[in-house]
Amino acid sequence: MATLAPSPTGSRLFGSMFDLRRDSLGVLLRGMRECGDVVRFVAGPPGLRLTLHGVFSAEGAQRVLATDAANFRKDSKTYVEVRAAFGDGLFTSQDDAYRRQRGLIQPLFTRRRVDQYADAMREEVSAVLRRWRGLDDRVVDLREESTRLTLRVVARILFGVDVEEAVGTMRDSFPVISGSVARRTVSPVGLPRSWDRGYATAHRRVHGLCDRIIAERSAAGRPQGDDLLGLLARAQDETGDRLAASEVRDQVLIFLLAGHETTATALTFALHLMAHHRDAQARAREEVDRVLGGRPPGAADLDRLGYTTQVLKEAMRLYPPVPSVVRRSVAETEIGGYRIPAGSDVFVSPWVTHRHPAYWADPERFDPERFRPELEAERPRYAWFPFGRGPRACVGEHFAMLEAVQALAMVLQEFELEGVDTDVSLDQGMTLHATTPVRCRLSPR
Repeated sequence: MATLAPSPTGSRLFGSMFDLRRDSLGVLLRGMRECGDVVRFVAGPPGLRLTLHGVFSAEGAQRVLATDAANFRKDSKTYVEVRAAFGDGLFTSQDDAYRRQRGLIQPLFTRRRVDQYADAMREEVSAVLRRWRGLDDRVVDLREESTRLTLRVVARILFGVDVEEAVGTMRDSFPVISGSVARRTVSPVGLPRSWDRGYATAHRRVHGLCDRIIAERSAAGRPQGDDLLGLLARAQDETGDRLAASEVRDQVLIFLLAGHETTATALTFALHLMAHHRDAQARAREEVDRVLGGRPPGAADLDRLGYTTQVLKEAMRLYPPVPSVVRRSVAETEIGGYRIPAGSDVFVSPWVTHRHPAYWADPERFDPERFRPELEAERPRYAWFPFGRGPRACVGEHFAMLEAVQALAMVLQEFELEGVDTDVSLDQGMTLHATTPVRCRLSPR
């Protein structure tokens, strides 16, 4: 009979609890290096302990996310908290509800449909570049700038041109909600959410904003326009089934969250890494100049900007926007020779798998050449999965790639980048984010 997976060294009384709170990303890597591809993390005092099983091989990730996906459900504490904060949208729903939502929403994210948003994405990037040109001190915090850009893009595509109120509300409220969700996920004691007054206020603001915008659309008659909110409200399947107003609100909240935080992380670190690796920056700029010839990029250029895309993929390898993906096992199973009991919280970790020495030579080194098509074809499919994989893969992958590659190309057309901050502190909440500035000096070309 298979045995339980090994655990990393930790406190005799509290296990890995304090280590996970202090440096969760480092603890996960150390767990893999000490214990192998399946690791059992125990956190908390006796009687209140949380047990998490980390699965770090590409083969294990494929088991959890695809091959045995039916046995690994979104029933963990993480998803309880996300549902309470953002509703039961495409990210959190399951079974028939998920299949119904996916069927209604998938057609809105086909490559052809998403490519129609390229002009709006480009206009928002252009506005950022104009502001940068007017700065006296051209040192910018890439974290703040990328977050502002991606939030404006997703809010504009959801709500239309007038996005100022939505952007302000979301910018102020989302970090508060996300931080509370992350803390509650790892806390052995579940205090009432209403006790967290900051969370309650932020939750009320974002839900109220979305409900008001949806109600105003409904009051005006049948929703019109090609913004994503209008398309969601009008979406129907072959039987005429539609999303209810509350379901539309839940989808909007998830799209606002996932559609800006993850892309902001990818863009922040792609620019940061190029700022510190001038050879890669020069090569990407040469490609941009050669392919575009000075004109703005469009959706049709995405496949032609191969090296620029490789830079982005390598940035997402080193800094995956979602560093861990959690599930809960339904039945007892075995992975990598170790027993995973029924009802266990199980997670796969792009942060760890993207640094696994079995798939990545010198894994901490930035090297966009890893993503040449012939080298990608040689690696296991689940050695790189920043957008997830399997039946629950992110519906917005092409949206994020199109937005980020266009933004990178336009920045390279206008500016030379020089890194200011070398050491950047990171935290793993709902998404990966920098907790210190990620500054870069801009020099107009």
